[in-house]
Amino acid sequence: MADPYRDERVAPSKSGTSVWVWVALAAVVIVGLLFATGFWSADVKNGDLPEVSVDGGKLPAVDVDSKEVVVGTEKKEIDVPVVGVKDNGEE
Repeated sequence: MADPYRDERVAPSKSGTSVWVWVALAAVVIVGLLFATGFWSADVKNGDLPEVSVDGGKLPAVDVDSKEVVVGTEKKEIDVPVVGVKDNGEE
């Protein structure tokens, strides 16, 4: 029997983590992987943090080098094995 005090038209509230939290977590993981694999690198000299001054809400300048992805084609000759099916000893 249905509850007479419950409105069936209202969707139940979802419990769990917001989609934006998952998007932010995915972005952090992707950026971390790019730095860990060497695809991105930050120029920090002598292992010390550079001196940074922020004036009027301006962001500090950071020199980030990225790898260049080169895509091309070349012709190759490849032997492909042929697979057949024998039915009652016939090919």
